[in-house]
Amino acid sequence: QVQLVESGGGSVQAGGSLRLSCSHSTYTYTRYFLAWFRQAPGKEREGVAALGSDGATRYANFVTGRFHIFQDYAKTTLYLQMNSLKPEDTAMYYCAADPRPPMSLAPVQYLYWGQGTQVTVSS
Repeated sequence: QVQLVESGGGSVQAGGSLRLSCSHSTYTYTRYFLAWFRQAPGKEREGVAALGSDGATRYANFVTGRFHIFQDYAKTTLYLQMNSLKPEDTAMYYCAADPRPPMSLAPVQYLYWGQGTQVTVSS
């Protein structure tokens, strides 16, 4: 059983930065995929960024170079560095993991989920 725990959310002003963290044990799989998703009130959950165990990455178009997904060298913590934050980035952010290929930003493809951490960006 893979467990994931997010942290690092908070309230910031537009243009500010946050780094989200996700503690996980997905490295026990020889191959795995990690991802960040977000969901705002009244909207569907959407993929933000994904990272494969081989180091490959995938980003949603709306990120436009502002966000970076990476993990520590021990591969026990997933990060999402968020820069130049906008009010429309306000959402609950979730990390997720799955051992099955391919790389995906679709929520239905992920088996394991964290509890979420709130990000609020004010004008």
